[in-house]
Amino acid sequence: MHRFSRPAITAAVAAAFPFAGAYAQAINDVVVITASRIEHVSQEIPAAIDVIDASRIRDAQMRVNASEALVAVPGLVVQNRQNYAQDLQISSRGFGARSAFGVRGVRLIADGIPATMPDGQGQAATFNLDRAQRIEVLRGPFSALYGNHSGGVVQLFTEEGKAPASVEMSVMGGSDGARKADVSAQGREGTLGYVIDLSRFDTDGYRDHSAARRDQSFAKLTFEPDQRSKLTIVASGLRQKDTQDPLGVQWATYLRDPRAGETDPADTATPKRTFAERYDTRKSIDHQQAGASYDVHFGENRLHLMVYGGNREVVQYQAFSRAFQAPASHSGGVVDFDRDFYGAAVSWRDVRRFDSGVLRTTVGLDYDRSSDDRRGFENFVGSQLGVRGALRRDENDIVSNLDPYLQSEWQSGAWRLTGGLRHSRVKVEVDDHFLANGNDSGGMTFSRTTPVVGALYKVSPAVNVYASAARGFETPTLNESFYSGTGGGFNFGLRPARSTHMEAGAKFRLAESARVDVALFQVRTRDELIVDAASGGRTSYRNAGKTLRQGVEVSFDGAWGNGFTARAAVTGLRAIYDEAFGSVAEGSRLPGVARATAYGELAWKEAQGRYGAAIEALASAKVYAEDTNREQAAPGYGLLNLRLQAEQPLRNWRIREFVRLNNLLDKTYVGSVIVGDTSKRYYEAAPGRNWQAGFTAQYLF
Repeated sequence: MHRFSRPAITAAVAAAFPFAGAYAQAINDVVVITASRIEHVSQEIPAAIDVIDASRIRDAQMRVNASEALVAVPGLVVQNRQNYAQDLQISSRGFGARSAFGVRGVRLIADGIPATMPDGQGQAATFNLDRAQRIEVLRGPFSALYGNHSGGVVQLFTEEGKAPASVEMSVMGGSDGARKADVSAQGREGTLGYVIDLSRFDTDGYRDHSAARRDQSFAKLTFEPDQRSKLTIVASGLRQKDTQDPLGVQWATYLRDPRAGETDPADTATPKRTFAERYDTRKSIDHQQAGASYDVHFGENRLHLMVYGGNREVVQYQAFSRAFQAPASHSGGVVDFDRDFYGAAVSWRDVRRFDSGVLRTTVGLDYDRSSDDRRGFENFVGSQLGVRGALRRDENDIVSNLDPYLQSEWQSGAWRLTGGLRHSRVKVEVDDHFLANGNDSGGMTFSRTTPVVGALYKVSPAVNVYASAARGFETPTLNESFYSGTGGGFNFGLRPARSTHMEAGAKFRLAESARVDVALFQVRTRDELIVDAASGGRTSYRNAGKTLRQGVEVSFDGAWGNGFTARAAVTGLRAIYDEAFGSVAEGSRLPGVARATAYGELAWKEAQGRYGAAIEALASAKVYAEDTNREQAAPGYGLLNLRLQAEQPLRNWRIREFVRLNNLLDKTYVGSVIVGDTSKRYYEAAPGRNWQAGFTAQYLF
């Protein structure tokens, strides 16, 4: 903890515990479903779970990145890389920290529909934050009930249409040319509810060559034909055309100018251009999906059915030289894939009385499938770089999983006992159509049964204690399997990582106005998937030996009189290699994982809720960028943010405004690292002092 910025830690603690006066405002119990698939008060779940409500997601935020809201969750690290071509970095207790782009090791779900593909890779950018009602974050052993790549679970729930009907428009802007417009409509007519939302976000980017445009669309229909059944249909789209990729930089470049890109020494221009500029590194994404779920209640029992499908097209231009692509095994500097994906789920929940208690059992089956038509091209034609050239890869990649599961919970008196089993079978098939460099066709099948057990005991109405344990596993994702070493074909030699999770915790209610959650955990992993080589936007992986994660998470929520509330979240995490391999010594810290993080907030709202303000403090310990821990680590940092908001009701209108000032002290710091980059371009700078402001007008019919 001494590696934190001391003023930031002091501010975080002061923000969370500002005074010792009498509590006055009630902290409401929060109902969650992610841990057990059954509605429960979070206080009575034998797992570490946090809920981010709509006000924290949508008020005083531009609602562009999930990192805006999830920063207040212990055990979870969500980094905005200032790179919309590569999405956020999300890790839960260190799982997912090494992802080169997108999210791995953490399961993403939106309105009950997977936002993670069957191989374990997901994109948080598909979340619609404009219409978010809440986000549930599950950490620890119970995440294993969601199968492959469930080091944690982040589940988004969007609002449903309700009366009275309303239309809403938001206009927001900020530093570095950030601007966003959002329009929506919602309502309910009899048994039919609807929500529609459209938004556009633009930014010139904080870093050089990091401009982006993101268009999102969302629609949700709910239909309740009778009192015991409900049909929900959701559809969404995400489009990003030629989103610039600034790439990482070396330490000397970061110190010289955090905004700058790494200069390409082979460039003949004067002055020399950066790798990103010379190769015009960029990515285009076109993603759309739809899904439907149907729930029928038979008394306390329930049948749940869900189907979904979609398409994702991606074209990415990387920074590889012509010489680097010369070997016949290299698949080129342009990635182009067209993915169709779909899936279905069915579950039955049975509730019955058993031996003076209540036994709740859920049995279900999940099926998911994705099929990629994937091609690779050279990123040059003659002397012109950053354009599509000759074909170097052409294959079809199919990943599917079939997962039956069983979960039971028995509640009697002060005890709540839970157990579950999930059997995951993940199948990977590759059909190579480009045979000039050999036949890369083949397949892999991974299967694993992951058991979970947990027990919670109510010591008193205000104190619950619990313990839980589970087995988990992570298969190699497609992106981790595509490349062998420095440019070879598909890597069929990777093994899944297998882990054992243990957790113990306590949940306290202090009077009716404060809540404290404490969790202690340990995770041992074999065959951890680590970076083998990373360069120019491409990363290959291999298996390491054993790793160990041990830590503590503490969260506090409190409410005082006169409109004051406070929130604190502190995490200590020891994540190390538990045995030596290669040049990596036993005890080396896992790259991308901070030893400690902290968040504190003191907020105020006047009695009618028309005005509000908050001071936020957050801090992170240093982060290593590669396995040996010998290269320069990204230093720890501490930040202060300020937010102001106001609301004015005017007849049928509801007007809201907000202003945010982030990084008030104008700290220079590394916001995220690219783990294991072969050229030592590890560092991605975060903005200095910056601002955001927004205006929303809602009309109620």
